[in-house]
Amino acid sequence: MNRGMFTLLAIIGGILAIIILGGLFFFFWGTGVYDTAVKLQEETNQAWEDVQATYQRRADLVPNLVATVKGAAENEQTILREVTQARAGIVNAKTPEELDRAGRQINTAINLAFEAYPQIRSTENFQDLQSQLEGTENRINVARQRYNAAVKEYNAYIRGYFKSMALSTFGKGETFETRKGFQAAQGSEVAPTVKF
Repeated sequence: MNRGMFTLLAIIGGILAIIILGGLFFFFWGTGVYDTAVKLQEETNQAWEDVQATYQRRADLVPNLVATVKGAAENEQTILREVTQARAGIVNAKTPEELDRAGRQINTAINLAFEAYPQIRSTENFQDLQSQLEGTENRINVARQRYNAAVKEYNAYIRGYFKSMALSTFGKGETFETRKGFQAAQGSEVAPTVKF
C-alpha cells in the first residue's frame, strides 16, 4: 500500500470518526434535551395538581369550620337568651317571691352556662375561622406562584431553537406545547367590599 493510499484512508477514517462522534454527541444531547423537557413537563403538571389539592383542602375545610363556629355561636346564643330572660325577670319582678324566683332563674342560667361552657368561645372560634381562611388562601396563592414558576421554567426550556429541534426529532410524536400560567379571573384586581 502506498503512502498516498494510506493517507487517503486515514482522512476517510478521520471523517467517519468525526461523523460518528458527531452523531453520538447529537444523539446523547438530543435525548438529554428530551428527558429534561419531560421532567419539566411533569414538574409543571405536579405544580398544577398541588394547586388543585389546595383548592380541595379549602373545599373540605371551610364548610366544616363554618359549621363548627355556627354551632358554637348558636349554643352561646341560647345561653345568652336564657340569662337575658332571667335578668328581665329580676327587673320586672313586683313581689319578693317573683324577685326570688327570678334570682334563682338567673343563677341557674349562669351556672348552666359555666358548667356546660366554661369559656364562651364564639369570638375565639370566629378568630380561628378567620385565621384558617387566611392560611388557606395563602396556601393557594403559594401553590399558584409555584405553578407559574414551573410553567416559566418549562416554557423557557422548550422554546429554545436547538432544543425545539431536538424535541421534534426525539419527541416520538409527542408535542411539547407551551403552557399558560395561572390567570386571575377578570375583575379580581378590584378589591372586594366586605359587608356584614
